[in-house]
Amino acid sequence: MFSGIIEEFAIVEAIRHDKENIHFTLSCSFAHELGIDQSVSHNGVCLTVVEQEGNRYTVTAMQETLKRSNLGLLKIGDKVNVERSMLMNGRLDGHIVQGHVDMTARCTAVEDADGSKYFTFKYDFDREMARRGYFTVDKGSVTVNGVSLTVCEPTDDTFKVAIIPYTLEHTNFCDIEVGSVVNLEFDILGKYIARLQNAFL
Repeated sequence: MFSGIIEEFAIVEAIRHDKENIHFTLSCSFAHELGIDQSVSHNGVCLTVVEQEGNRYTVTAMQETLKRSNLGLLKIGDKVNVERSMLMNGRLDGHIVQGHVDMTARCTAVEDADGSKYFTFKYDFDREMARRGYFTVDKGSVTVNGVSLTVCEPTDDTFKVAIIPYTLEHTNFCDIEVGSVVNLEFDILGKYIARLQNAFL
């Protein structure tokens, strides 16, 4: 479990294909603290550390993960938002993030907000998925590339988020532009509420 508060971005150092899996080797400042089997969020996707050496570590993404996320689009040198699993005795500064990406979205607009920026994202709307809680609500939470954010101006298939300069500098939002593909995880609390409502209809 994660909070959506990104620690830093890691750099993709190597990519190795193995049948339908992809092994990603990344470098970051806390790589030497990681242990084998530890969970780390990568652009919002929970992946298990399978190798670690010095400032580098390796994780593996399987086909289902690659289909639902933007990890298959990564190239060597790309920035990846990373967060280690949440400590149970710590503050929940973001919101409850599972690290189970639901789908991808595409950036359709980037607007200046007098020092900050507004990013608009569009995703494929599915009415049945929406009934199960896969949607956004105004002032609700959403995870974009692993970042816990507050929703602005949601529609059936779009929403905006406001990104302050600190977040822009310390996450891969610095590289997101119109056309960029990002990972979405909708709020787990909304999914549970939707499931309860539909279970008794």
